[in-house]
Amino acid sequence: MKLTVNDLNSFYGPAHILFDIALEVGEGEVVALLGRNGAGKSTTFRSIVGLVENRSGRIVFEGRDVSREPTHAIVRGGLGYVPEERRIFTDLTVEENLEVGRQPKRAGAPQWDRDKLFKLFPNLGEMRNRPGGRMSGGEQQMLTIARTLMGNPSLVLLDEPSEGLSPKIVEQMVDAILAMKKEGVSIVVSEQNLHFARLISDRAYIIERGRICFGGTMAELDARPDIRDAHLSL
Repeated sequence: MKLTVNDLNSFYGPAHILFDIALEVGEGEVVALLGRNGAGKSTTFRSIVGLVENRSGRIVFEGRDVSREPTHAIVRGGLGYVPEERRIFTDLTVEENLEVGRQPKRAGAPQWDRDKLFKLFPNLGEMRNRPGGRMSGGEQQMLTIARTLMGNPSLVLLDEPSEGLSPKIVEQMVDAILAMKKEGVSIVVSEQNLHFARLISDRAYIIERGRICFGGTMAELDARPDIRDAHLSL
């Protein structure tokens, strides 16, 4: 397995947020973490990359136990994280933002450069000299993902990549994620949008109130409308 999480519990102060989270991601697989707003999706991602200090459990990435490693060491090891907030440098151009994310080539992981990323996200190639602050939300989302890929990760956590995007940009995001998968990147996507998840994912987990309440293929989830209605309907 590319990533294995077992018995993950996380806390914000005295508040217990995640309860015994367990999930797996295989080589070159796209896995969706589905749930309503506030279900614990972002906390799960932040815990995996070490941004939640008060946590317990076991996180194994590419055969290495990273449970107690600091965030910079986990990321340097090839785990990319794209947070929901589009944290770009607004005063830097597209190309300058990409350079910030550059890391050395990594054995066993796809290699990315600016030209390859501009093919993945053609919109960015058309505005390579534009400051990040003068881009739309969808374009900023693409730039955030592209900058993460400049680090040559073997697995990427994408937090709510379709949130607030126009239908046209969502279509481009689907194409980009499938292209990343084809390159060999393993991906975990946190989503509320079941339709979006269905287009890109091999398997899905559902999280509610900090607990995993379903795990299976997308076909298995589609065969259980009771589960969908109970945990994903607004």
